[in-house]
This record gives sequence, C-alpha cells and structure tokens, in this order.
Amino acid sequence: MLVDIDVGTILGVIASFVIGIVCIAIYNKVKPRLGSQSNDLKILVERLQYYENLLIDMKIKLDSLELAKEPEELVQAQIPRPKEQKAEPIIVTEVKEEKPKERTHNMSFGSAIEYVLRLITEKPMTSRDIQVTIGRTREHTSRMMKKLFEEGLVERDMRTKPFTYKITEKGLIRIGSLKAPTVESQ
Repeated sequence: MLVDIDVGTILGVIASFVIGIVCIAIYNKVKPRLGSQSNDLKILVERLQYYENLLIDMKIKLDSLELAKEPEELVQAQIPRPKEQKAEPIIVTEVKEEKPKERTHNMSFGSAIEYVLRLITEKPMTSRDIQVTIGRTREHTSRMMKKLFEEGLVERDMRTKPFTYKITEKGLIRIGSLKAPTVESQ
C-alpha cells in the first residue's frame, strides 16, 4: 500500500513546522524584554518617588530654617544701631544646672543590697530605675538583682519587660522591717 503524497503537501507541512519554530523563538526572545521593561519602569517610578520625597523633606527643612532665620533679621532691622563705642568684650558664661540625681556613691556591695531592698519596699521598681538610683552599671545592677532573686529576697514580675522587682517577706526580714517568725516554746 503505497500512498501518494503530494510534494506541495509535504512542503506545506515542513514550511508550517519551520514557521512555528521561528515564531516560538521570536516570542521567547521578545517576552523577557517586555517583562523587564515593565519591571524597569516600576523601579524607575519607585526611585523617582523616593527622590521626590527626599526633595520635599529638604524643602520643608529649608523653609523651617528660613522661618527661624526671619525673626532674627526682623529684630535686627527694627532696632536702630547706636554709634559704635569701643568697649571691652563681655564674657558671658552660661551655667547649666544639671538635675541632681538620686545616687549613692562609694557603697559596698552589702550596703547596696540593703539600699535596693529598702527602695523596692516603697514601690516595685524596674532594674533601670534601680540602676539610675544606685549609680551602678547595667551589668552590675542586673547581676545584683539576679542574686537577690535567686536568694528569694525579691520577686521578679516576668510578665513585663523590663522586669519589675518587688520585695518578699524574706527580703523584709533581711532589712529588719519584718520580724522573723519564731517558734513559741511551751
């Protein structure tokens, strides 16, 4: 059984196959460029918006500086300048008063513990509050509070960060605010 296939049909099939391959190749070459152009456009738009925001921020800062400078210029313009006289320069020294901190200096470790226990008797405090009050480093304060916690002298509230510390009965006994329970003899 021989089937006669026309040469035109064979050439048509081969031509359509080759045209299909060429179309797929062209599509694969063009598609990434189309996608990258849209991505490039998005990136460029984002950069433009970023720089626009920077320019707006700088303009606002410049305006605020100009507004701050204008009252000084107005004051200088309104005050007539007197004739210049030679005078000795006046030295003005500004004294900055620092807020006094409630600090205890040169205390031994034992007295620091007593002092901290007395502090947290008044109200629960964080380790930061204790650090500022006793004037020690953060590490020193945290080690001391850990030691007090492990000895059972203070109670640590772990629900909040930073931890707050409250004094326990054992701590009150240590500082002498509460008498130690004694066994009554009969």
